[in-house]
Amino acid sequence: MNQALKNALQEGVADAFGFVLGALAGWKLGLALGFDFVGSAAWGLPQITGLLLILAGCGAGRLLCRSLLAHWRQTH
Repeated sequence: MNQALKNALQEGVADAFGFVLGALAGWKLGLALGFDFVGSAAWGLPQITGLLLILAGCGAGRLLCRSLLAHWRQTH
């Protein structure tokens, strides 16, 4: 496997883990704060806030996993 393909595969896996784990963390944070987006059928401010927490978790999780991947690449 050439290096470019290996790097792309590592970045894709890091992005996938970051999005999923970040979304779960954002959802759980929303539940803890009382903003349930997933379990509610309504579209009010609490649900929108819960959705924004999930989206912020996706971005933060991706950023964290990418930075961990960059750190891992520097040390190996």
